[in-house]
Amino acid sequence: MSSLRSKRPLSQSGLLAGAGQVAYLDVDDTIRATHGYAKQGAGYGYSGVKGLNAQVATLSTPLAAPAITGIRLRKGSSASAHGAAKLISESLATARRAGAGGLVTVRADSAYYQQSVVAAARRGGAHFSLTARMNPGVVAAISRIPEDAWVGIKYPQAIWDEREQRWVSDAEVAEIPYTAFTSRRQDQHVTARLIVRRVKRLDPTGGGQDELLAAYRHHAVFTDFPLSMLDAEASHRDHAIVEQIIADLKNGPLAHLPSGVFTANSAWTVLAAIAFNLTRAAGVLASKLHAKARTATILAQLIAVPARIANRARSWRLHLPRNWPWQSGWEALFEATEKLPMTA
Repeated sequence: MSSLRSKRPLSQSGLLAGAGQVAYLDVDDTIRATHGYAKQGAGYGYSGVKGLNAQVATLSTPLAAPAITGIRLRKGSSASAHGAAKLISESLATARRAGAGGLVTVRADSAYYQQSVVAAARRGGAHFSLTARMNPGVVAAISRIPEDAWVGIKYPQAIWDEREQRWVSDAEVAEIPYTAFTSRRQDQHVTARLIVRRVKRLDPTGGGQDELLAAYRHHAVFTDFPLSMLDAEASHRDHAIVEQIIADLKNGPLAHLPSGVFTANSAWTVLAAIAFNLTRAAGVLASKLHAKARTATILAQLIAVPARIANRARSWRLHLPRNWPWQSGWEALFEATEKLPMTA
């Protein structure tokens, strides 16, 4: 497991600006494909691809790009939510140390729709926002939503109606109270909001959901997020931001797991998370442009510098390229790192 650890909140350095008010902890996992028979722990998981499974937790704010708060490498046959409760508990503790002292919400997809995940979020003082599985109970709850309760939202190809002051779209949102995990003990039942987005089907006869809901595709979110229905639904869709982090890792250090030994690859995964956070911090210190840039962009523009090192008068000099477009950002990063206090 890797964690952000610092003697001062990371939000003070700008890496997680705004974490003191609102922050989101996103959890997801991915399969890193492997080849051959020499990799310990490799197996076939939910995707049908042979490989190892990396579970990732990231912390982001409305003002700042994500940083990785927890990561672990698992066997390829691991279920998505295996060990998620522990990962969430440790990541929430890390988030608090990083300055996330305000409203924190744990977001995850339907693979993490479990009572243990909700319990871990609540123990850590956070809210939860989970994609609900379309089981019979959820389908029945959706069918009880009155037709006049659906509200149009801004969605791809939506049109703003000035006369009616509303979005005209085939996507609509409604909510209804719902009690989940009723197959468990009474004290483990969870009652919260079921926020549902529906989108018209192009082929109403080709749906894979219950016939009662055949005219629409429904996407349900089980949450205790305390904001408005539309804000809660839009916020949950932003959970996809964790996919960008996973893509960055798989395009970089996790493009290849270098060892056949599982523990060595696990250490490599932790180092990949540390490198990602350091690169993200460098971008924040350099400029607003680089603060939300992809890792490859920061590497190309700030780290892989086309400069020449020279020794003159017993001192080392770095000759930067002339008319270099990223000079101001690189100089801001250089000056900022000189001022940062060294911590153990």
